[in-house]
Amino acid sequence: MASKNESSSITRREVLGGAAALATLSIVPSSVLGGPGKTAPSDKPTVGGVGIGGVGHGQIQMVARSGFQVVALCDIDDIMAARTWKKFPQARRYRDFREMIAKEGDKIDAVYCGTPDHTHAIVSMAALKAKKHCLTVKPLTRTIGEGRLLAAEAVKAGVMTQMTASPASTESGCQTCEMIWDGIIGDVTEVHIWSNRPLWPHGMRRPKGSDPIPKTFDWDMWLGPAPKRPFVSKWPAGSLEMAQVKTGGNRGGVYHPWNFRGWTDFGTGALGDMGCHHWNTPRRALKLGYPTSVSASSTKMMGESWPLASIITYEFPAREKMPAVKVVWYDGGLKPPRPAELESVRRMPHDGIMYKGTKGVMIAGGSSGVPRLLPETKMRAYKLPPKTLKRRSGIYGEWYQAVRGGEKPSEHWPDCAVPLTEMVLLGCIAVQVGQHLEWDGPNMKFTNSPKANKLLEPGYHNGWKL
Repeated sequence: MASKNESSSITRREVLGGAAALATLSIVPSSVLGGPGKTAPSDKPTVGGVGIGGVGHGQIQMVARSGFQVVALCDIDDIMAARTWKKFPQARRYRDFREMIAKEGDKIDAVYCGTPDHTHAIVSMAALKAKKHCLTVKPLTRTIGEGRLLAAEAVKAGVMTQMTASPASTESGCQTCEMIWDGIIGDVTEVHIWSNRPLWPHGMRRPKGSDPIPKTFDWDMWLGPAPKRPFVSKWPAGSLEMAQVKTGGNRGGVYHPWNFRGWTDFGTGALGDMGCHHWNTPRRALKLGYPTSVSASSTKMMGESWPLASIITYEFPAREKMPAVKVVWYDGGLKPPRPAELESVRRMPHDGIMYKGTKGVMIAGGSSGVPRLLPETKMRAYKLPPKTLKRRSGIYGEWYQAVRGGEKPSEHWPDCAVPLTEMVLLGCIAVQVGQHLEWDGPNMKFTNSPKANKLLEPGYHNGWKL
């Protein structure tokens, strides 16, 4: 039970639970409310952010802009977190998320998690067990078993959860669904998805030696439940690992910052990074459930790191009057064959989604672009179908409204984020084992690979558990 707020006979959680609770509040002067047109600070849900030095720097600001009060922040790297500390000087600071959740108690209503993939589950589960609403970056978990445990706990906790993948509920996502359901390309039998990732090193071996751990950085807390290894700060100048990187923002870290994604112990590779973005709308439009099989081919696996490039094929059975469909993922610069319908003067997008049906083809650029019929003359002649789906505000606005008592976010974990992440992680497992896998989704097991089944659970180290 949440502690009582000293200025009210109801708890913060009860206040945020819906209009009935809000109606019990007393009328207060506008000076307390913050002036005309302003939301009273006491009416805003409060949030504690965990992992706010990397991608979390921008995302915690989006959380604040959606309506939350940022009252606590937690990070293991004081240098990386400095700009976020400065942005929210009023927020109380922590190194250990467990301490933050315990000490903040009823002072926070929600938790944002922006840590690397391998610690998503432990932070998110701690939030759920404390009955906090939770927003976690994609992919929701590093393993399928973690996701299913989080889904069950979210239902038990009765809180609102969200994940930061490109939602299928926005204008572009809804329009894609409406076009496919309109039958303009007939029955969809193939979907091809390709990404411009990775933007960090892949295909590397663990570097030798070790470096001193800075006092401003908690290496053990960063490792969390992953196997221990020596801390190494940066790749040497001119190394092959850094030669792979095409973005100027990469700082050369071996594991931290940013480059964790290339290691199987910490990240989920190119598919894990972008798969939840790209898969979300096709999943909704084609009403995809569990695939029956998944297989992969890739460049050489180096033991502890993801390959430089991969192609992963999923087979989905017929469902809801839709035929069986094959979905193929490409990364590392690989793309599907160029469709004959694409005009010779046009290029394939750097990353995108192509839907192939019995009556035509359409292609979208990026993870959330609206698809265009091919050729373009066919698109210009097409009248878009009526807008039958409700357009929503996106990741942060949906979560805020849900916490305030509105409808569930579009990526509420039990309904969307867990099965969406699971699709991605199935591909990651197929890459690691290098064989065709038959998947029994309801029972969470591969029917033809004991080796693959061992990768369904995280195998925590260092005393951590969910």
